[in-house]
Amino acid sequence: MSERLLLVLDAGTTSTRAMLYAPDGARIATAQADLTQYYPQPGWVEHDAAEIWTRTLACARQMVGRAGGADRVAAIGIANQRETTVAWNRRTGDPIGRAIVWQDRRTADHCAALREAGHAPLVQRRTGLVIDPYFSATKMRWMIDHRPDVAAAGDGLALGTVESWLVWKLTGGLHISDAGNASRTQLMALDGAGWDRDLCALFGVPQAALPEIVDNAGDFGATLPEWLGGPIRVCGLAGDQQAATIGQGCLAPGAVKATLGTGAFVLAPVGEAAPTSAQRLLGTILYQIAGRRHYALEGSIFVAGSLIQWLRDRIGLIAAAADTDAIARSVPDNGGVFLLPALSGLGAPHWRPEATGMIVGLTHGAGRAHIVRAALESMAHQLHDLAAAFAADGAPWRSLRIDGGMSANDWIAQDVADMLELTVERPGDVETTARGAAMLAGVGAGLFPSLAAAAGMAATGMRFAPVLAAPVRAQRLAGWRALLAQAAQGAATD
Repeated sequence: MSERLLLVLDAGTTSTRAMLYAPDGARIATAQADLTQYYPQPGWVEHDAAEIWTRTLACARQMVGRAGGADRVAAIGIANQRETTVAWNRRTGDPIGRAIVWQDRRTADHCAALREAGHAPLVQRRTGLVIDPYFSATKMRWMIDHRPDVAAAGDGLALGTVESWLVWKLTGGLHISDAGNASRTQLMALDGAGWDRDLCALFGVPQAALPEIVDNAGDFGATLPEWLGGPIRVCGLAGDQQAATIGQGCLAPGAVKATLGTGAFVLAPVGEAAPTSAQRLLGTILYQIAGRRHYALEGSIFVAGSLIQWLRDRIGLIAAAADTDAIARSVPDNGGVFLLPALSGLGAPHWRPEATGMIVGLTHGAGRAHIVRAALESMAHQLHDLAAAFAADGAPWRSLRIDGGMSANDWIAQDVADMLELTVERPGDVETTARGAAMLAGVGAGLFPSLAAAAGMAATGMRFAPVLAAPVRAQRLAGWRALLAQAAQGAATD
């Protein structure tokens, strides 16, 4: 290999990976390590930040070795699970307690109190986000209130999301966060240059503990030589969903990305004007380069691939995720069974953190295959709800590009096309998060003059055209809406 390569560190929810990319977009190699999931109480989800660091570093070292040494790597790009919050001590560089994962719901009461106090309109107007435990601000405050070592750290306290934590460790103390990740904390105004003083005061988060907000592409500093055998410049940073949108080449309005991973996340680029939503969608920064921001509307579904994991690990209906394709095809329809996958509440556009899962329509004729199929169908039903909300907000979907672990399931890809009445595209290499981080690192390192030029790294793949008959589609949607109404009615009577 004569050309220098791009090293991507992709710290996800269930695993952390390192990947090597050539500038033409070819993925050369991958190293992966699982991350331990901690569930100390119902609704709580935690990670060990030290484990994220050590396992990410081990994967990175494998890739640097594969590249032929640090001098063969042009730059590092980092993608991360968003909203997951880490507290650490600046003096020791050690985490303080476990990281609180984006799925965690422990701050639901705090969020409800903020909404009841009338703060929701201000927060949504400034940040583009609804008040919900999903975001980082109330997680940070919970750490301060409930972990004595966090409060005792004083001016030695550092708070950040996972990319901030990894950059700190890699560089030996650089405390930064890219604008896209910062926009997910609820502590930065969408059109603001830095942390918002009023929002920090509202959520009770000390601004001094937060990182400096930077672009998504640039020269941010070098790794300590001892970590990877020599210094390597860190040149790209992005939350996983922004990175996947970029990696899919969805840079202009109408081109929409849906990542079907642990959760499902839809981003629709809207241009350089900060978006507003009347449909409870989220406004977010897609990327910022040279100080210029490009925005997106986002819809977040909390439970997607984790539902398949639940079918396997909790109730034993499947032996492996790959089995679901054949099981779904083994019956002609769902047999009247519908499943509401609210294992961690309902996300956009419903935003019901208190919602729990439901299965309805069970009869003596219903079996394992019908329940599994209903679980898979819930993915397309939720995406249909989101598509309607995006269209009502003036951001209709003209094309949909999917990625993430669930997208490898052909049955799901076809079902989404059928229910949305839209052609769905799936790239040949679904590692679009890592590719987006590589594209940003390439721009930051000067290998590409712009993201548009870097879009040649995106991979082409399969297309799924809608074929479902309109009456069948209408019947499915009617059943789904009845389930939503039943769930809402049940919650109202509790």
